[in-house]
Amino acid sequence: MSERIVVDPITRIEGHLRIEAQMDGNKIDKAYSSGTMVRGIETIMKGRDPRDAWAFAQRICGVCTLVHGLASIRSVENALDYKIPKNADLIRNLMSGAQYIHDHVMHFYHLHALDWVDVVSALSADPKATSELAQSLSNYPKSSPGYFADMKKKLKGFVESGQLGIFAKAYWGHPAYKLPPEANLMAVSHYLEALSWQRDVARLHTIFGGKNPHPNFVVGGVPCAIDLNSDSAINMKKLSQVQDIINQMKMFVDQVYVPDTLAIAGFYKDWTTRGEGLGNFLTFGDFPSNGMDDVSGFMIPPGAILNRDLSTIHDVDMNAADEIKEYISHSWYDYENGGKEAGLHPYDGETNLNYTGPKPPYDHLDVDQSYSWLKSPRWKGNAMEVGPLARVLMLYATGHDQTKELVNMTLNKLDVPVEALFSTLGRTAARTLETKIFADQMQGWYDDLIINIKAGETKTFNEVLWEPSSWPKSAKGVGFMEAPRGGLAHYIVIEDETIKNYQAVVPSTWNAGPRDGNGQPGAYEAALEDNHTLHDVKQPVEILRTIHSFDPCLACAVHLTDPDGEEIIKVKVK
Repeated sequence: MSERIVVDPITRIEGHLRIEAQMDGNKIDKAYSSGTMVRGIETIMKGRDPRDAWAFAQRICGVCTLVHGLASIRSVENALDYKIPKNADLIRNLMSGAQYIHDHVMHFYHLHALDWVDVVSALSADPKATSELAQSLSNYPKSSPGYFADMKKKLKGFVESGQLGIFAKAYWGHPAYKLPPEANLMAVSHYLEALSWQRDVARLHTIFGGKNPHPNFVVGGVPCAIDLNSDSAINMKKLSQVQDIINQMKMFVDQVYVPDTLAIAGFYKDWTTRGEGLGNFLTFGDFPSNGMDDVSGFMIPPGAILNRDLSTIHDVDMNAADEIKEYISHSWYDYENGGKEAGLHPYDGETNLNYTGPKPPYDHLDVDQSYSWLKSPRWKGNAMEVGPLARVLMLYATGHDQTKELVNMTLNKLDVPVEALFSTLGRTAARTLETKIFADQMQGWYDDLIINIKAGETKTFNEVLWEPSSWPKSAKGVGFMEAPRGGLAHYIVIEDETIKNYQAVVPSTWNAGPRDGNGQPGAYEAALEDNHTLHDVKQPVEILRTIHSFDPCLACAVHLTDPDGEEIIKVKVK
C-alpha cells in the first residue's frame, strides 16, 4: 500500500526543511523537498549603498559565517572592475579555507555522524579495545584506555540522568546502525573533542576579520592592516597564532577526521550504491592565485559535469544570459517578467512572494502546484548538484594530483569502484577528502603571505574607485565563490550609486530546490529517489543520511517573518 512519509523539520541542519517521500511499499518512489521559510534579503538590499551590501548579505546565515560577505564584496568589485592587492587575496583564501575546515569537521561530527554512529551503543564498549582500535587508525595522542574510559563515564552520566541533550532525538538501536560499540565510543569521544577544537580554530577569523561569526570585510581588500611593529595591526605575534591554528587544523584533520571517516565508511559500503540522483555536477571555481579574472589560477576550477562523464568538462559563464536561470514553477513566487514558467537570469531576477500552499498545519504539500520557498536554479536547463562531491569530481577529472591520490587511496581502502563516488557515502567521503586538501593548502597561502611581508609588500586594501563619484552611472557584476556547501553567487545591479537589484543564488537553492516546469527534481529529491529502501517508515534514518550528506543549510535560501516583519516562531526553554 502506498503512503507518504513526512519528515518535518529535518533536524541537525540550519533552517527549516520538510521532506515528503511517496512510498512504493518500503521503497521511496518520489521525493519532494520544501524550504518552509521565505527569504527576503534581496528586497532588503534595494536602494542601499553597494559598499554596505556585504554586512547585510553576511547575515543570510549564521553557519556560513563569511562566505556571503565575501561573495557580496566580490560582486561589487566585479561590477566596478575593482582590483585588490595580492595580500588581500591570500588573506581571503586563508579565511575561506578556515571556514571549510571548521565547517566540514563540525558537520561530520555534530550534524552527520549521528546518522551512522549509535551513541547509546557506545556504553557497552570496552575502553581498552577502543584504544587499540583508535591506535590502529592513527597516532592521535588522545587514544589511551584511560581517555576512552573517561569519555564512556561522561556519556554514561548523560544517559543515566536522562539528559542526552546534544544526543537526543535520534533512532538509537535502529538496525541500520552497523558500527561495533568500540567504534561508536571512539566516534562519540571525537564528537566531544571536536567541540573544543572548533572553538580554537575559529580564532583565525577573529585575527583577520575582527570577530567570528560574521567577520569584517571591505570592498577593495581586507580591513586588517599589516604592520609588524604595531599592536593593533597584523604583527608577528598574530601571524604566529595563525600558524599555530593551521597546525592545529592539520593535526585534527589528519589524525582524527580522515581516519574516522574511513573507519566508519568501511561498515557502510552498501551506501556507495544509494543516493546519487542527478549525476550532474557544477562548480563556479574559487581560491584565486592571480585575482578573480584569471580562472586558470583558481585552486578549484570552474566547470560542469553532465551524466557522470568525467572525461568532458563543460565551460561555465556566470554572466551568460542562457546559462544560469532560476525557475519558480513549483515555488511560492511570481515573476512579472515572463510569468510562472519563465526562467530568469539573476541580473533580471525577481523576488515577488505569492504563497498559494495549504494553510498550516497541513498533512501534505500540494506537490502538483507550488510547494517550496526555494526557487529552482538550472544550468543550461539542467538540474545540478553543487558542493564537496562536485568539487572533488572536478579536481579529479582535471588531474589534480593530490585529489587523485586521496580518491584512489580511499577507493582502494574500501575496495569499491570509482562509481562509488556517485553516492551518499561518496558525498560524505568527498567532504572529508577536500578538508584534507584545504588543510594542506592553508600552509601554502600562509607561506606566500609571509614571503610578501618579508619582501616589504604589506598592502591589503586598494582605495581606487572607493568614492561613488568615480563610478559609472550603471553597472552590474557577479561575486562568485565555492562556499563549503557549494557554488555561491551574488548578483548586483547598481544604478545611480545605489543597488537596483540584488539576487543571491546559493548552494542550498541548487541542491534543495523543488522540481522545475519540466518535472526535473532538485538534487535532494533525485538523491532520495535513487535506491532508498526504508527499514522502518516511522524511523526514516535512511532519509536523514542522504539529506545530511549534502550538509543542508536552508537559512541560506530562506528567512522567516510575517508580513509586518515580526518573528513567527519562538523557542522557549522550560
